[in-house]
Amino acid sequence: MATIASNKRTSHRWNLLAMIVIGVFFAFGSFWLLQLMQATEIDAQLGGPPDEPDYIVENFSFVRMTPSGQPSYVVSGKRLAHIPLGDVSNVEQPLMRGVEPGRPPTTVVAKTARIFHEEHRVELFGDVDLQRPKTPVSEALRVRTQAMTVLPDEEIVKTDQPIDMELGASSLKAVGLVANNATMQMQLSGRGRIVYPPRQR
Repeated sequence: MATIASNKRTSHRWNLLAMIVIGVFFAFGSFWLLQLMQATEIDAQLGGPPDEPDYIVENFSFVRMTPSGQPSYVVSGKRLAHIPLGDVSNVEQPLMRGVEPGRPPTTVVAKTARIFHEEHRVELFGDVDLQRPKTPVSEALRVRTQAMTVLPDEEIVKTDQPIDMELGASSLKAVGLVANNATMQMQLSGRGRIVYPPRQR
């Protein structure tokens, strides 16, 4: 009888030990799973897919400075969404305005834009409207098109799309344009039609 009781106690101890081991195993497993889920949530908050916005700014405006510390141009818009992949920003209702001293304050507006930050390049799309006021050495300029590339550091705008241009009292329709605001020079890429106002008598 003593032997049977001892065997029962031993069996009970082994069963109890097995339950403890299994409980500890599941406890550590649950803890590991919880830590993994929390780490995943933190990674998602801090990072996220590189082709989705990592920040969005409403009604923004920022100023690009020259190496000498002078304001060069202002970019503003209704909404900016930055994409980490390629360091690109998508902008709604963009407005660019050159404010560098000694340069005509050229203004460009459009429906949307993509800013390629590393390349210092802006692509404008939809009802692009560029305006430059009259200066002592040049007539007032207005260019309307559907797509335009702006290289603000080089003060160059260009397009391969059809354009409607007004220069002073003259008007021009053409396809393709490269304009340099620093040198006040323009180059037309294709054929066009220019209309001069009648001479005053």
